[in-house]
Amino acid sequence: MSLEAPTLTPPIDELAWDKQGGLLPTVVQDADTLAVLMLGYMDRDALKTTVDSGHVTFFSRSRQRLWTKGESSGHFLELVAVEADCDADTLLVLARPLGPTCHLGRTSCFPQAPAHASFLGELDALIATRERERPAGSYTTSLFEGGMRRIAQKVGEEGVETALAAVAQPDEELIGEAADLLYHLMVLLRARGLGLGDVEALLRARHRA
Repeated sequence: MSLEAPTLTPPIDELAWDKQGGLLPTVVQDADTLAVLMLGYMDRDALKTTVDSGHVTFFSRSRQRLWTKGESSGHFLELVAVEADCDADTLLVLARPLGPTCHLGRTSCFPQAPAHASFLGELDALIATRERERPAGSYTTSLFEGGMRRIAQKVGEEGVETALAAVAQPDEELIGEAADLLYHLMVLLRARGLGLGDVEALLRARHRA
């Protein structure tokens, strides 16, 4: 989940609902990898439900009703942010997928959809999957099962080791300790229901301030 409730820019009443029969095309991107996941349509009720519930909801043109992505599969799209384009007639939704988005079992409905090159986003998504599924034999699972105090302890240990490596060890040791610290920090964030995207959003807001 995000640190703050998602906001809509501009407000719902200022969107161009009349242009396309009360429906706005809605592009969904993965909040962490920025890959395009799918295209759907929202009416006023779908958008309000999305913002209020935190689960991305569309208006199904074939079924003529609201439907929440994942309502039958459990593969919800957790809302991070939503904004309109310059003409206020198309929406862009950033979300975190809880499983495959495509009904064919693919990550995206667009198989070749490009994502940004950050491996940290991929790792954060994998950690989120481990937190939900808790596969046996996974070190990440063992951390989550150990609880918050154990995870926080590991972050503290890795932080100290990183600082010591910066002072007295060669570059490869520092990089290794920094990698361990980043990984355990992402596990800590996920244990609190947060993710790397929340930290990025705050850094971006500070940069703009």
